[in-house]
Amino acid sequence: MAQSNYLFTSESVSEGHPDKVSDRISDSILDLYLAADPNARVAAETLVTTNRIILAGEVRGPSSIGPKDLERVARDAVRQIGYEQDGFHWEKAKLECLIHEQSTDIAMGVDANEAASKEEGAGDQGIMFGYACRETDALMPAPIQFAHRILKKLADVRHSGEASLLEPDSKSQVTLKYENGQPVATTSIVVSTQHREEISQPDLRELVRGYVEQVLPEGWMCPDDAFYVNPTGKFVIGGPDGDAGLTGRKIIVDTYGGAAPHGGGAFSGKDPSKVDRSAAYAARYLAKNVVAAGLADKCTIQLAYAIGISHPLAVYTDFHGTGVVAEDQVSKLLRELMSLSPRGIREHLSLNRPIYARTAAYGHFGREPEADGGFSWEKTDLADPLKRAFGAR
Repeated sequence: MAQSNYLFTSESVSEGHPDKVSDRISDSILDLYLAADPNARVAAETLVTTNRIILAGEVRGPSSIGPKDLERVARDAVRQIGYEQDGFHWEKAKLECLIHEQSTDIAMGVDANEAASKEEGAGDQGIMFGYACRETDALMPAPIQFAHRILKKLADVRHSGEASLLEPDSKSQVTLKYENGQPVATTSIVVSTQHREEISQPDLRELVRGYVEQVLPEGWMCPDDAFYVNPTGKFVIGGPDGDAGLTGRKIIVDTYGGAAPHGGGAFSGKDPSKVDRSAAYAARYLAKNVVAAGLADKCTIQLAYAIGISHPLAVYTDFHGTGVVAEDQVSKLLRELMSLSPRGIREHLSLNRPIYARTAAYGHFGREPEADGGFSWEKTDLADPLKRAFGAR
């Protein structure tokens, strides 16, 4: 039997964290290609360190996009995050572009079926997970959702100038108390945020505390002695000047904060023909719709793929003992409601659009669907067909 009373912790990192700077640049490069050609193939990787940006990876897209375009997009991503520091500056950092054409062997594995008028194959083997639960309105685990919201609030007030002494690099960690399987209170919060020299540690603590209280439910603020801000002292040197960053190193932050499994593949910099990204989005979409339909309070979905094979080898559904219908029946219906081939996922969720730079920080899941197709995997338009098929509580 699953535990019903426990503590659970998740962490988030801000858009200015070195790994997230890399994710933002890689996804901005992806958006550049998709804006020019919705069928472009992109696998962009970024390394950032002290006043240095290195781009690498493989692409297949319009020849009109060249190194200068990639440099412009990369620098603009850093500028939008807000880095104008001596150790990392959007305009002054040295940039090296090593991006090249996609491997013909990889292209052959993906395109062979398409050339024969069949569904294209998956770009690689792998397993992808999706998850949803009733802990928040977004049907996300509460610890990661609140960890994201804290940092998004700090970023918003930094960008607006309301909290101009804050700098881009920050992390949060939220521990929640669960009773009978539901979150009821915050027991501790950790926020480490880069700041300017002018602000004292006590003033910084009070500044951050005020914003944290704004994003938590009323009465959920942790005890004062369990609220930590920069627990090791000042945090002036940060971002890529303080630590190197790489694309794809924050996959648990990107998903469910450790509350659900992860197949291991990163998202940022990958076009939606790559099931590491698109199938993880599809699995979240299906799990969220199952919970929204009232078929379970928690739902985990696993999809398994093989390179060059169009449809998943397996669809696994787990309701963690909270379901009102049989999991195998739901798995079967989900495959009827949505094609889970790479092309089927892209078309159903309209993924061949330049919508990815915005996903690079504060989570790929638990966000509001946007008018231009962004975060389409957060829609609950399959909930009604599921309700009709099985009924709802």
